[in-house]
Amino acid sequence: MLVAAAVCPCPPLLVPEVAAGAAPELDAARAACADAVGVLAAARPDLLIVAGPAGPDHLGPFPAGSPGSFAGFGVGLTVRLGPAPAPSPAPPRPLPASLAVGAWLLERARWSGAPVEGFGVAERLEPDRCVRAGRELAARAERVAMLVMGDGSACRTVKAPGYLDERAADFDAEAARALGAADLAALRALDESLAHELSVAGRAPWQVLAGAAEGADLGGQPLYEDAPYGVGYVVASWS
Repeated sequence: MLVAAAVCPCPPLLVPEVAAGAAPELDAARAACADAVGVLAAARPDLLIVAGPAGPDHLGPFPAGSPGSFAGFGVGLTVRLGPAPAPSPAPPRPLPASLAVGAWLLERARWSGAPVEGFGVAERLEPDRCVRAGRELAARAERVAMLVMGDGSACRTVKAPGYLDERAADFDAEAARALGAADLAALRALDESLAHELSVAGRAPWQVLAGAAEGADLGGQPLYEDAPYGVGYVVASWS
């Protein structure tokens, strides 16, 4: 059963080495993410699952110790999803960027609690399948916590990656409200087609969280909401 969750944005710019001179602009978001991860540690889970968008098609697990890299963003920084696994003939595949940022958050927090696994979510996964995947993840252990990575719309301003779409602010406001209130029905109701048009990377992971939280009776706490660089970022904790 899900006992706690943290919702965090997943831009590589959250990593100061990637942001370089612009790093202070996301200090408030980093601080909120640290608070959210602290809620996960306090819940003393048996398993921590880091879930996040993994491209258009990928759906499935990344084992403990899976490596991530920020080399594609010009930084020679590597991370791992929890402790390195025992050597095996087939090394784990690299983490997608969202899970690499999640692994960085855990390393920054010096996570030493429950084992950590990753779960990549296809960005256009249908809502019903997202919810089913979340239910399956919550059944993985008696006490499961989730670190859910995902951004809101990338269409909040004319300088945003997706340019300005007037619908983006309202979509992000409702998503942020639902995440801050742990409103499962509202999260399940997020429109997949509209989210795609607005370049919302977090819709599918958030709906996975909604499925995982069924029957858990968790309360939400909003910790951060802003749209730096024209992209919606939300941080919330559930416990």
